[in-house]
Amino acid sequence: MPRYMTLIRIDEEKAAGFEPDPGFEQRMGALFEELAKAGAMLDTNGLKPTSEGTRLSWSGGRLSLTDGPFTETREVVGGYIVLQCRDKAEAVEWTRRFLSLHPEGWEVGAEVREIDEMPTPPGA
Repeated sequence: MPRYMTLIRIDEEKAAGFEPDPGFEQRMGALFEELAKAGAMLDTNGLKPTSEGTRLSWSGGRLSLTDGPFTETREVVGGYIVLQCRDKAEAVEWTRRFLSLHPEGWEVGAEVREIDEMPTPPGA
């Protein structure tokens, strides 16, 4: 069954002021339990702020490192979910449900992409 990576996108500056409503954690916990029972969720987590990250880039045969925060980027990956689903439509539906649990005033986006499975090297 294919696996999908859902990248949760946030505006880090706006997200710093988000306060969940009283039922948010309970709603999210119920969805995660449903995902686990369905065998669809393989992993999920939020990510530390970009101020604690480092970007690496390779260009022209040279490696460069940039420590966060990454202020030139308005939207960053704030978390992820790895899903195992029958097809992309199912992964999109789980992601839609995940996003719709967030409080109305929050701005949260997601990108769902199928994981390109690498063949297992011989002898591994």
